[in-house]
Amino acid sequence: MTIFTFNEQQSIGEVRSVETSRITIRVTDGQRLQKARVGRLVAIQATGDEWLIGIVERVWRHPVELPTLEEGEVAAGAAVIEQEENGVAISLVGTYRARDGQRHNTFSRAVFALPEINRPVYPIEEKSLEDFMGILSASSKADAATPLKVGTYTLDGKASAYIDGDKLFQRHAALLGSTGSGKSFAVASILEQTAQLPHANVVVLDLHGEYSSMTFASHYRIAGIGDIKAKKDGAIFLPFWLLTYDEMQSVFVDRSGNNAPNQAIALMDSVIELKRSAIDALGKPQLLEGFTVDTPVPYRLAELVSSLDFKNDEAIDTGETYASGPRKGQSKTEKGPMNGQLSRFLVRLKTKMNDRRYAFMYQAPVEYETYEALHDLAKKLLGTGSVKDGVNPGIKIIDFSEVPSDILPVVVGLVGRLIYQIQFWSSPGEDGDARHPIVIVCDEAHLYLPSGAASTGPLEKRALENYERIAKEGRKYGVGLMVVSQRPSDVSTTILSQCSNIISLRLANKTDQAVVKQLLPESLEGLMEVLPTLDVGEAVVVGDATLLPTRIKMAMPKHKPRSATIPFWTRWATPKADVDLVAAVENMRRQSRT
Repeated sequence: MTIFTFNEQQSIGEVRSVETSRITIRVTDGQRLQKARVGRLVAIQATGDEWLIGIVERVWRHPVELPTLEEGEVAAGAAVIEQEENGVAISLVGTYRARDGQRHNTFSRAVFALPEINRPVYPIEEKSLEDFMGILSASSKADAATPLKVGTYTLDGKASAYIDGDKLFQRHAALLGSTGSGKSFAVASILEQTAQLPHANVVVLDLHGEYSSMTFASHYRIAGIGDIKAKKDGAIFLPFWLLTYDEMQSVFVDRSGNNAPNQAIALMDSVIELKRSAIDALGKPQLLEGFTVDTPVPYRLAELVSSLDFKNDEAIDTGETYASGPRKGQSKTEKGPMNGQLSRFLVRLKTKMNDRRYAFMYQAPVEYETYEALHDLAKKLLGTGSVKDGVNPGIKIIDFSEVPSDILPVVVGLVGRLIYQIQFWSSPGEDGDARHPIVIVCDEAHLYLPSGAASTGPLEKRALENYERIAKEGRKYGVGLMVVSQRPSDVSTTILSQCSNIISLRLANKTDQAVVKQLLPESLEGLMEVLPTLDVGEAVVVGDATLLPTRIKMAMPKHKPRSATIPFWTRWATPKADVDLVAAVENMRRQSRT
């Protein structure tokens, strides 16, 4: 039995024009026009058991210009001239069926048939709205073994809003919103529910330490200065030998200099020599079969510096001797091909080596020079395990807050590349489903995944290449992305265009709003007009993962992230406590809060 039982008095109006996904309604009664409110749902009967569902996009009332008459002239039919023209524009979003084969009360995003002209249009409200939202919740919940609840529908606060977790992560997602709109809370809420799954596999790139309060997750951080003398729990070092040749070039080579090509050639020659020597010393001759300059084999940075120093000072024996003078009888030499060409390059390299802020890369502990070091790092990044004491080891939050901003894109790109490459080279199994899927949550993505409009240097390009490849090919190998940003206009359009799910909280900037609209089908652009007026924690959810593209009040997490905006005026009125400025200055000097 259908949930819709309307009578003629409940109709808003009749279908006047029909396009592919939009229809226009003619409203003859001004009182009925009040039932049509932007954002509300309407129903149009297509057949007996099938109803088209639409969202009101626009409502208008235009005065009709009356004909000008000469004095004493009477217009034909003047008594029936309408004083105004009323209309409603509706975007079709799906089809409700009271019976679909053996199933009852189903909703589909597909529009199977367009309505006929003059069909009445009814608002979905009160009992009908409650029943319809209940069907949406039940359908979304039934489609997944473990449903993902994101909040409640704004149209009906009693109906829980569920989304398809498979489609959300497998087809990538973008979570966007201005500062203070509730992005971090939305991420925390999704992570909390993900942590309930015994084999969850998520890596969160936490740039500001916002998610350190998530006690249900495993916490790591890129090692800081305080970890040089004594490595603390959770510290991760990323030794320089993990860098690809292109990444090393972007960090070490000054491309604006005249000697940049010579520096790049010398770097490649030295790296190849040292990696071959390391493979021989390790007794792993099988590695030479597929060996490239990017093969991740550990070698010492001091050896690289020695090799480059030798090339920079190299003198070649000409085979001749001095016939006279103080050097009589001594062999004549000439400068080697790289002699004096690498001086600036070596200064840059040695400066970075001695900078304690980069210790996580250039001063890694001895255990990171072993062949098994990459195995251990892979277990930290991609490993999962059973939940113990409320902590799910598969939810891994990596704190990048102590990484210097100038090298941040390379470090973030390195982590993403390692995850993707290890997943790529894992055995797919006979049926292709042996890989354990993993999701990378890219918090503050605009800082290291810039758009083409932003000025991108060699460091940003390396990170972009890695994540754009994941966005385009990751689904095939079980690597998903969730891009989180407050400035979608500054994020790579290539990456955003691959996100089939958009969760957009309040966006005040018109440029950011325009970017989000471009990501959506033309029929849903009208839904995004509400972005600047959304409440804190309220979002428009559109994409493959949701049955109905609509406004949702996001659920509040139990573990709140440390991203709440500091109340300036209130804190100035009643300060909590005096700030220890001496300790702050010393932390700045030591470049560490510990």
